[in-house]
Amino acid sequence: MSLKELLAGAKELLAPVPTGLWISNQSVPAASGKTFPVLDPATARPLAQVADAGVEDALRALDTAAGAAAGWAGTAPRERGEILRAAFEAVTARADEFAHLMTLEMGKIEPESRGEVTYGAEFLRWFAEEAVRVIGRTSAAPAGNGEILVIKQPVGTALAITPWNFPLAMGTRKIGPALAAGCTMLVKPASETPLTMLLLAQVFADVGLPPGVLSVLPTTSSSEVSSALMSDDRLRKVSFTGSTGVGKILIRQSADQVLRTSMELGGNAPFIVFDDADLEAAVDGAMAAKMRNGGEACTAANRFYVQRGIAAEFTARFTARLEAMRVGPGYDDGIDLGAIVNAGQLEKIAGLVNDAVAAGARLHAGGEPLPGPGYFYPPTLLTQVPADCEIVHEEIFGPVVVISEFDTEEQVLALANDTPNGLASYFYTRDLDRARRVAQALEFGLVGVNRGVISDAAAPFGGIRQSGLGVEGGVEGIDEYLNLKYIGL
Repeated sequence: MSLKELLAGAKELLAPVPTGLWISNQSVPAASGKTFPVLDPATARPLAQVADAGVEDALRALDTAAGAAAGWAGTAPRERGEILRAAFEAVTARADEFAHLMTLEMGKIEPESRGEVTYGAEFLRWFAEEAVRVIGRTSAAPAGNGEILVIKQPVGTALAITPWNFPLAMGTRKIGPALAAGCTMLVKPASETPLTMLLLAQVFADVGLPPGVLSVLPTTSSSEVSSALMSDDRLRKVSFTGSTGVGKILIRQSADQVLRTSMELGGNAPFIVFDDADLEAAVDGAMAAKMRNGGEACTAANRFYVQRGIAAEFTARFTARLEAMRVGPGYDDGIDLGAIVNAGQLEKIAGLVNDAVAAGARLHAGGEPLPGPGYFYPPTLLTQVPADCEIVHEEIFGPVVVISEFDTEEQVLALANDTPNGLASYFYTRDLDRARRVAQALEFGLVGVNRGVISDAAAPFGGIRQSGLGVEGGVEGIDEYLNLKYIGL
């Protein structure tokens, strides 16, 4: 596809996408009149200019959310569920449009963007069904002096802060349970990828979501906007997906108003291959766990541990698979790996690899950024990485594999658990007893056994330790947006 054809196609696609702030079911300019560019990471060219929210805009959106809160909480659960179901159907019907938009603003290949549409829409369908299943309990008081009635009620207005790596799914995973529970919501999408969330807001309005229930605030002043909202006592909940460092700041800020918080923070996922594993299946799983979304995922495998007897063979097979990947713009046919989201992320990946190589790591594939325009880094594989290298301890968030060898189960469990994070983990074995032991011993909120992809709208998603608080998805996800109330009768 020529650049001229690409730009013409992007202009046609973006024509119906709102580029203002989304407040009261309308696309409106920022009070300041300011805008900021959204770039295509495959070309480093602007796709659109988007309204840049400030504190005044955020408080205006909060006014509308607070004003709509009682009405939405009082809306019948079935009606709330039907609106979510209609949004699911509308997003699914426009899957190609959403997928292409995500590829344009985030850089992933279109097949993966289509997969995200399926995954992201599923949260709307799942919580459409959960809206009518908010169940309390009743029992006789043990003393025989009355009844104990426990009910669940909406927390109130919530703020969702979403990252750039999954522009649709990280929003629907928060919006779905919030709306199902009867909460109004403000969404602050990442400045790299606001267009997908703005289009989703338009879809919700089209299917009948009342004004004020959902607002979207693109901004380049994230900390100022978030701080202003979180210091207002009308906000009662904040849900954040992003780095552990930013999460800690938000947790501290939430203390002033004693806000309910959900935090899905950084990961440092181990991927363990025991010598009794199906080697080809393990390589397939490794490709999925590492290369899905170009490695730009909090669940991406970060540290590969392979038992010594099969390490050479596993490394050779994995290297061959990586070297066969075709790198290029995600909207081109036949591409296996798209662009890195921005120049800063590309620089970070290159720095981690360069530091490891300088410290003595062996490079098997890749290792240097590709020429532009755009931000591309090839599939890269390292072995013999010194244990004190930063790349072993930091989330790579890119298409870089680090393989280490181990000898015993006890040794690898100690290595895998040697991290302050605790989000995702993976291992491959054909020994059922070992599978049970290792799954229980891994100190992570998510464990994949002989699977490289484990995310599911029907399952609780959340980490332990410094990977976060609370869960999203599953029957448990809606409880993050509900308060318990005891009534003595």
